[in-house]
Amino acid sequence: MNEALDALRKIAYFSEIDGQLQKELAQHAQRVSLEAGEILLIEGERSQTAYVVESGWLKSSKSSLNGREHVLQFIGAGETINEMNVLTDTTNSTTITALETSVLYAIRRDVILSVLHRYPQLAQIMVQKLADTVQFLFTVIEDMSLRSIEARLARYLLDQASGDTLYRPKWATQAELANHLGTVPNVLHRTLKNLEQEGLIKVERQQIKILDAQGLVQRASLDK
Repeated sequence: MNEALDALRKIAYFSEIDGQLQKELAQHAQRVSLEAGEILLIEGERSQTAYVVESGWLKSSKSSLNGREHVLQFIGAGETINEMNVLTDTTNSTTITALETSVLYAIRRDVILSVLHRYPQLAQIMVQKLADTVQFLFTVIEDMSLRSIEARLARYLLDQASGDTLYRPKWATQAELANHLGTVPNVLHRTLKNLEQEGLIKVERQQIKILDAQGLVQRASLDK
C-alpha cells in the first residue's frame, strides 16, 4: 500500500486530493509489472481498469487497416492510463505497450466510480484531466494535418528537451520516433541531418543537443 500511495502522490491531480482519499485508492491498487514489448491494453477491447505509472516508459498507439502504427504518446512515470475509457465504459481507444521494464498500479472501475460518487472533488479534478487530454489530441491533429515533418520534429525536440538537451532512452529509436511523428525512419533521419547541418541541433548516440532554440522555434512555426 505504501508503494502505491507514493505512486499516487506523484500524479499531479491525485496529489491535490485529500490524504484519506489517497489512502483509500492506494488500498485497492494492484501492482502490475511489464517487460519491454508486453501489451497492457489492446485497441478495441474493453478494460475496466485505470493505471498509474510508477516507473518505466510505455507508448499509446493506433494501427491502420494495413498495419501501420502511429504512436500518439509516450507515457512515463507520474502519468495515468485509460481514465477516459473507464469513466465512459467504452472500448480501448489505443493499444498500450511497454517500451522498457515498467511498474504500474491498477485501479478498477468500480473502485473509481465509488470514490467519485462520495468525493466530488476528485470528479472535478478528473474532468480537468480529461479536458487536457482532449486539448492534447487537438494538438496532435493540428500537427499531423497542418505541419511538415520538419515542423513536427522541431516542435517535438523543443517540447521534450530538458534545458538544451533531449535525452534518448534505449527504446527511443528512429523507428519509434518516426511512428510518433507520422513519417518513416529514412525521412526522419534525413530531416534530423538537415537540422544538424544547419547548426540547429547536434545528434549524439544517447542525446540530441539543441544549439539554436530560436531557430527551432521558427522551424516549428511557434513564433506566431
